[in-house]
Amino acid sequence: MSTFLAIDFETANTAPDSACAIGLVRGENGRIVQEEVFLIRPPTPEFYFTHIHGLTWENVMDAPDFGLLWPDIAPLFDGVDFLAAHNAGFDSRVLQSCCVRHDIDIPHQEFTCTVKLARGMWEVRPTKLPNVAHFLGLELNHHDALSDSRACANIILAAERDGWSFETRYDNVGERYIAVDQL
Repeated sequence: MSTFLAIDFETANTAPDSACAIGLVRGENGRIVQEEVFLIRPPTPEFYFTHIHGLTWENVMDAPDFGLLWPDIAPLFDGVDFLAAHNAGFDSRVLQSCCVRHDIDIPHQEFTCTVKLARGMWEVRPTKLPNVAHFLGLELNHHDALSDSRACANIILAAERDGWSFETRYDNVGERYIAVDQL
């Protein structure tokens, strides 16, 4: 079993550094060991996605910006084998952009995308987070950063119980999941 950190960002607008909330769920040895959620003050008060996540400038204007929040969340990254996110391209881009904006070293761990994992492990389609959560019987309050990151962590845990391992570097090839070193 691995040690990982599931991450979910909510953003205020289309700018990748406009994080307004982050959910973080740490998994170790087959179970969730820590959950955290924080509001984040983005660089500008422009909110385009309130209709998705319900957050407004008024909700976050007194929250710390990502740079001030980093000392509180950085310890969660310590000792993890990998980061996980549902649609990892989005969350990795937000993490990188927020780190760059605030002159923070970007975490070095690779992201595992639970969209790709769900397709490869269980052939779930469509693979939006509510679909995968329903397939696995997980509770979900979609677009709530903590609920989304918890669902992502539980997808990783379910995959590990079903034989997936980050250490063996499984990769989605064709319609089945095989180990990269078997290619």
